[in-house]
Amino acid sequence: MTNFKLTPQQIADYHRDGYLIVKNFLSSDEVKKLHGIAIEDNMMRKHSFDLNDQSGKRTKLALWYTPGNDAYGLLSKSKRIIDSVNELLDGDAPVCHFHSKLMQKEPKVGGAWEWHQDYGYWYKNEFLLPEQMISVMVAITDANKQNGCLQVIKGTHKMGRIEHGFSGEQVGASQHYVDLALKTMELVYVELKAGDALFFHSNILHRSEANLSENSRWSLISCYNRSSNVPYNEPSNSSTIPIQSVPDEALLEWETSGLQESANFLEKEKDEALK
Repeated sequence: MTNFKLTPQQIADYHRDGYLIVKNFLSSDEVKKLHGIAIEDNMMRKHSFDLNDQSGKRTKLALWYTPGNDAYGLLSKSKRIIDSVNELLDGDAPVCHFHSKLMQKEPKVGGAWEWHQDYGYWYKNEFLLPEQMISVMVAITDANKQNGCLQVIKGTHKMGRIEHGFSGEQVGASQHYVDLALKTMELVYVELKAGDALFFHSNILHRSEANLSENSRWSLISCYNRSSNVPYNEPSNSSTIPIQSVPDEALLEWETSGLQESANFLEKEKDEALK
């Protein structure tokens, strides 16, 4: 989707609901390239690790801070994403790439994610301004109820930060406040086709069920921050380095390789971003 630009209605929908779905954000050729790299990339495999849910099922992920000129880096630096993020975030300081992660929820074994807010994690890193943080999920495979698609509670970004605590190896939001939100706010299953994108606010409550289907659910989630929102307890400086966007066409037209060690991967034993 080259020359993409959010409409005023889409921007208003995001601020009202806390999330925005954009259909056909990537072409079928772009999805094919990303999927092929993901399943064949030894570097991705080397740096992927498991996080267990309460039942012991596991979700595999790889997380990195520095987007390069590999296919995934070109997507997270693409003009269509950076310009959209700039439209949706509060403030006017430059947009920065905080981190990206490839979520790999495999058939039958892919675990659930507890109800949480991204800012429930990032508050621990001492970011002060949640309105200047956002996540963008791009579906690499179809996501539906059967394979554990994302669920959101519409409008919960307006509740502010909710207390979080450990649930298995994950950090989850206070179930009491989740239950209160569900009394009056709508639960939405975010079913996406491969190539669709989801923009979501750092304070919206979201979760996903385990993948009990026969099909994988893979997605790239890139997280962004304004350079003015300086964290005081974050070892990586990526979140305050302004990112230079690349043309949308780069994903298909530029010569690319797999992820490199210079992507600055997070290792599980150093996993402060997710705890």
